[in-house]
Amino acid sequence: MPAGVIVSFVVIFAMILLAVSVGLKFFDARRRKQVADMLHTAAGESVTTISGLLKEIEPEKPTGIRGILASLHFSQHAQEQIQQAGLNWSAQKLMTAMALLAVPGFILGTMIMGALIGLLSAVVFALLPYLYVKQKRKKRLEKLEEQFPEALDFLARSMRAGHAFSISLEMLGEEMADPIGQEFRALFNEQNLGAPLDIALGNFSRRVPLLDIRFFTSSVLLQKQTGGNLSEILSRLAYVIRERFRLKGQVKAASAHGRLTATILTVLPVATMLGLLVVAPGYLQGMAADPDGKWMIGGAIGAQILGNFFIKKIINIKV
Repeated sequence: MPAGVIVSFVVIFAMILLAVSVGLKFFDARRRKQVADMLHTAAGESVTTISGLLKEIEPEKPTGIRGILASLHFSQHAQEQIQQAGLNWSAQKLMTAMALLAVPGFILGTMIMGALIGLLSAVVFALLPYLYVKQKRKKRLEKLEEQFPEALDFLARSMRAGHAFSISLEMLGEEMADPIGQEFRALFNEQNLGAPLDIALGNFSRRVPLLDIRFFTSSVLLQKQTGGNLSEILSRLAYVIRERFRLKGQVKAASAHGRLTATILTVLPVATMLGLLVVAPGYLQGMAADPDGKWMIGGAIGAQILGNFFIKKIINIKV
């Protein structure tokens, strides 16, 4: 047999073995990732490795900054806010960012107007990461609320087609876009891993603190106890939610004047101050240098914040 044929056979055989080995490793890694994702969505916290989970028989007590945050009960609140915002952060990371931003805020405020304004500036700078998380959480919950009626219709159609409720949840998690698909995948994975339906739905309500979600969980649990046509219940619930959205739109249109007034009253003093700094640079420096003027500036900033807060409360009509 020619040597070239033998070499070609060996090379092709080695390439086939390499391809099979790579393929097996790829599918094994994919399977491990699916299991880790299921554990992540069911537990609501990050999962590093499966072996690490098996070794952690007893949870370790938090130490250091984590222990201090746990004792102040801020860690749990921050972690809930971060999870509802859909961010891959931790409470310790959030607190670290807040502390790091407080330092330049204090330095900047002290250099401009003194130690008192420096403390106020440090607090404002430290709150920026938390406000970012709150804003992301608000947008995500609004997106979830917008997608939820369509998800209920999907469940109702799937159950009318003859699928079980758990299979409908799995299909919904795979077909719907995030974030509603992610939350229903978490609900299905938690139930699929052995959690009772009432506990899985309770965790679902805590992860997504919306009134519509509570209506959904109550309807499913009530139907489980008393019976009835669940697909019809979900269809009617979707109709009620859409009608509430329509009413909310009407209220939003009616309160547009108040929201515009709040924006103008908030922006106008800041724009006036910036304009004075450009037109007459020495006009406000005297007030900033005077001890009483510093208190007046601080009081004006506080009154501005309080005024905006109360206006927002007045025009924010719950539907």
